[in-house]
Amino acid sequence: MALIDFILHIDDHLVTIVNQFGIGTYLILFAIIFIETGLVIFPFLPGDSLIFAAAAMAANSRYQLNIWLIYLIVALAAVLGDSLNYEIGAWSTRAGEKHAWFNRLINENNRLAAEKFFDRHGPITIMIGRFIPFIRTFVPFISGGSKMHYRTFFIYNVIGGLLWTGLFCIIGYFFGNFPIVKEHFSLIVIAIIFISVVPILIVAIRKKLALKKEFH
Repeated sequence: MALIDFILHIDDHLVTIVNQFGIGTYLILFAIIFIETGLVIFPFLPGDSLIFAAAAMAANSRYQLNIWLIYLIVALAAVLGDSLNYEIGAWSTRAGEKHAWFNRLINENNRLAAEKFFDRHGPITIMIGRFIPFIRTFVPFISGGSKMHYRTFFIYNVIGGLLWTGLFCIIGYFFGNFPIVKEHFSLIVIAIIFISVVPILIVAIRKKLALKKEFH
């Protein structure tokens, strides 16, 4: 319940963080985005809505947050996080049998959905997956596990990280302080999550339909 409250009222929580930690807010933003993208067992952290809320606050001079600094810090966290996740994926493949406990921590359904998405779209999934919660956490892990060349991964990683953070910074900065958005922020967050999850639902539905065809 605490996590759901944090996600749905992330604007209020971020205001508290800014008031308490000031410039240290940038480090907290970095840490949350880095953990969400870098550690495959934490795919549920609110990356999209957090960037949106931080950018909206940056447009308000009272919070003294710099939008360019937010963009650079969050983009760096996203790129470094995916790079770490790639290495974890490569490690889990090499030492999977020795460390079976680690694989048990990973949500199997989310991993399979990410693998399906990866198989369908190839390396560009690294870039597209940025915009899909859960998928974006598992794609770099799968990339490392599939022994994709790191240079190829890194190129898509950087492009995806810059586009993802840039999009939500722009949307949050220019639209986050509209009265209708501020009054219905929780609904906006739910809409962001829902729209982001749609591709996962489509993959799951197609998988079920394909299985039905095989048995008929």
